[in-house]
Amino acid sequence: MPCRHYIVEGRVQGVFFRASTKDNADSIGVKGWVRNMPDGRVEAVACGTEQQLAVFETCLSQGPPMAVVSELKIAAAEAVENFIEFSIR
Repeated sequence: MPCRHYIVEGRVQGVFFRASTKDNADSIGVKGWVRNMPDGRVEAVACGTEQQLAVFETCLSQGPPMAVVSELKIAAAEAVENFIEFSIR
């Protein structure tokens, strides 16, 4: 199952970005995690089918209503953990 690493830049902290990301991931069915970074960005890792990841990436690029995503960086990732759910770290 493919996995991807994401860095989301913009106004993405303090706007319910992580909670929204978890809700979206749960509804899409991807597994992994999301967390705030000290520099104000948000980082995530998600694993799922190519179709699930494409939908997840659309959600990340839009964010919740109060967020402003200026850039979404995407890289292939190895599943170093056996994710059983999507969590907020």
